[in-house]
Amino acid sequence: MKASHSIRILIADDHPVFRFGLRALLQGEPDMEVVGEATTGQEAVEMALALRPDVVLMDLNMPELNGIEATRRIRAESSEIGVLVLTMFDDDTVFAAMRAGARGYLLKGAEGEETLRAVRAVAGGEAIFSPTIADRIMGYFAQAPAQPAARAFPELTAREREVLTLIARGLTNQAIAARLVLSEKTVRNHVSSIFSKLQVADRAEAIIRAREAGLGR
Repeated sequence: MKASHSIRILIADDHPVFRFGLRALLQGEPDMEVVGEATTGQEAVEMALALRPDVVLMDLNMPELNGIEATRRIRAESSEIGVLVLTMFDDDTVFAAMRAGARGYLLKGAEGEETLRAVRAVAGGEAIFSPTIADRIMGYFAQAPAQPAARAFPELTAREREVLTLIARGLTNQAIAARLVLSEKTVRNHVSSIFSKLQVADRAEAIIRAREAGLGR
């Protein structure tokens, strides 16, 4: 029996066997519901906008429209839909996916539990990446020239800058609340204000902006 607050999921992948295995994994969870399956990028966009799932599990290499462009179109029309990329590509396409609005990037070889954790994280507004992908991202930002952190984002208050630094380190709202001895509601309010002031759409984009500015290193 599904929970009343089930995470509604759209699977977008052109490989029937992979879709079957993923659907079986997800349907075994009481808090998850597969609401549709798309086999092309164009179909993924149309179904996402029609069904309004919480999470789209997006393959990158699909007919008609690639997963990055499909992600960009979905996020442009409906920013509340979270896109989690599931792909075989362990390369710099992660940056294109993030720029398109994906909240996470997971390799298809990931264990079932890792995939389930990623789906729940993306549904909750978090950004999540496979360990190898996270290493690639960290390596990129380690090499990227950063403006002095002290001068970054003058529009933020001291507390907001502190929260953004912890976001850039990968902490969840719950973990930030515990670290700063704040309520989760207060942290959510700070996060919302940060997103508004920085004009970013979600946590993944905020992390990119923060780390480019030298925060969270």
